[in-house]
Amino acid sequence: MSALATDARATHAAGVERLLSELQQHIPGISQRMLSLTLKHLARDGLVTRTSYPEVPPRVEYELTPMASTLIPHAVDLANWAVEHNPEIDAFRARHDDAATVDDRAAGRRTPAASPTGVPST
Repeated sequence: MSALATDARATHAAGVERLLSELQQHIPGISQRMLSLTLKHLARDGLVTRTSYPEVPPRVEYELTPMASTLIPHAVDLANWAVEHNPEIDAFRARHDDAATVDDRAAGRRTPAASPTGVPST
């Protein structure tokens, strides 16, 4: 089970409220802006509750709603599936990218160099 899935189950079991900064630490690579927008959308959809405290500095806490709690087992299963099948997915991606490179070269097109994120550089 992934660390994030384990954390989600523990958070759900304990009914823990999380601060934005805590959530950001558990989601590698997410910007504060993207996390804030995502949490606002989740609150709008009824999946999290957002509680603001008029303090200095301002404090905002988020908690899963009972409806969102029903998603946890499914999200954990999906995360576990992704971890289990990641080597196969990587192999398919590599074969696909290699074939695309060969096709591009055969057609006389330049192929962009891939960055470490897998997104072609410009």
